[in-house]
Amino acid sequence: MTYRSKRYITYLIITFCVVLLPFIQINGNQLFLLSFDRKEFHLLGAVFNIQELFVLPFLLILLFVGVFFATNLLGRVWCGWGCPQTIFRVIYRDLIEGKIFGLTQISNKQKAPDLSTPINKLKKLCSIVLISLCTFSASAVLLFYFVPPYDFFSYLSHPKDHLVLLGFWLSIGTFFTLDITLLKENFCIYVCPYSRVQSVLYDNDTQTVIYDQRRGGAIYQDNGEKFHQSLRLRDPQGECIECQKCVKVCPTHIDIRAGMQLECINCLECVDACSKVMGERSLPTLVNWSSNNALQTHSKVRYIRPKTIGYMLILALSIILATFMGSKKDDVLLNITRPTSLYTIHKNGKVSNEYVLFIENATPKDQNFSLSVLQNQDIKILRPEGEFSINAKEKKRVILVLEYDKKLEVKDHDKSIPFTLKLYSTQDPNLSIQKESVFIYPHKH
Repeated sequence: MTYRSKRYITYLIITFCVVLLPFIQINGNQLFLLSFDRKEFHLLGAVFNIQELFVLPFLLILLFVGVFFATNLLGRVWCGWGCPQTIFRVIYRDLIEGKIFGLTQISNKQKAPDLSTPINKLKKLCSIVLISLCTFSASAVLLFYFVPPYDFFSYLSHPKDHLVLLGFWLSIGTFFTLDITLLKENFCIYVCPYSRVQSVLYDNDTQTVIYDQRRGGAIYQDNGEKFHQSLRLRDPQGECIECQKCVKVCPTHIDIRAGMQLECINCLECVDACSKVMGERSLPTLVNWSSNNALQTHSKVRYIRPKTIGYMLILALSIILATFMGSKKDDVLLNITRPTSLYTIHKNGKVSNEYVLFIENATPKDQNFSLSVLQNQDIKILRPEGEFSINAKEKKRVILVLEYDKKLEVKDHDKSIPFTLKLYSTQDPNLSIQKESVFIYPHKH
């Protein structure tokens, strides 16, 4: 099977997974969702409040270290095999313009479509319309990871009430369409920062697209420098027959025989082209997906090495920490804040303090809660009286009034009396949380 066929299968699998994931729920929660509307983060069915986003840094570490690890191991495999830019360029250039309308050739990506005739111009317009349907659908799928698909379609049915969401969808879809139809592979070459950092992550064991100059013959300019522009001379002692098929099939318009270039996206089209030509001569391909060391020593690519082991250890540690921190998630959240007034002195000489409680019931069931003061029996709860209920997955603001059950005695200065406030469910004793705070007791005038 050619690398092109393997890439197409990979594209289908990635597309299927990306589109399906937002529709999968565990206990009514998304597999992955970062909701700014609800101020929630869903991961594998677990819901984290905005105050519990301690797991996000570990996920970011996983993302970046994972990219570094994959690049050091397999070069720009993401660009050629997983990047949406590449996938949609293949859909637009090879499928829509090539297979459907016959404007381009998969085997010769250097030749621009002939738009001199009205019928070809009409085909070009139809191609843009078809890819626009794909890009706007893709932008909707992207937003599904921030707005659940059921909410997304509900919001779009009332666009005047959700102009921000509508604006994001239209802006992303429009940019994506212009990117695929106008910027093309120039986005990979000039805009994407990934190509600029790849050389830092490579080493002599990184698996990438390599032309075997010892067999094929080096490519030079007239002045003896390695090929960079269109004028080139080939070493006549090499096996390369100058068929140019590896050059014609390249989507980023480079000559892989000139050595590693930042424009290469590891699509391996040139490997397929050279393999076919050299296979007709009963010779192995001159363009390989291998590493410098493996090519020079005629050995296999060395995947296990100190650098990759280090990356794997960091990834494993991040997964362990993310799992551990995720398991510490609370089913009930409690925040205590104080208003501007510190205390109130009553006619009977007693002192009260007011607090604002922000409580969230993160469980899937409605709960009845109650409050109690620990570690200080002289502090009594005046408000709220008795139990109060909070619906499942909802937040509630509660005013707490505490009273110190003694008359003023302090003469020198205000005094801070520490206490612990316990919030617990009367239905489930195991569902509780404690927070520490202080009671301000004034000095006696």
